[in-house]
Amino acid sequence: MQTPSKQSILTLEDRARLSLTGVEKVDSFSDRLIRLTVGGKKVRIEGSRLKVLAFSEGSGNFMAAGVVDAVRFGGDAKGLSSIFK
Repeated sequence: MQTPSKQSILTLEDRARLSLTGVEKVDSFSDRLIRLTVGGKKVRIEGSRLKVLAFSEGSGNFMAAGVVDAVRFGGDAKGLSSIFK
């Protein structure tokens, strides 16, 4: 029997403010790339002038701001899919 995974909700406002629920871990961050773990999967947020505004390990709530160019979900770089171009 498969265990249900936690729900994760991504909100992106004007490509400038991003919030994501269900975040387990912030793996790394810079002004061009933020790497997260969500539901056991890797997520990459790519852009410029990126800043982590908030992260609560207890609740899994994450917020960032900057110019968001792409959000990629998956395992490795070849297996990631972009939700916008």
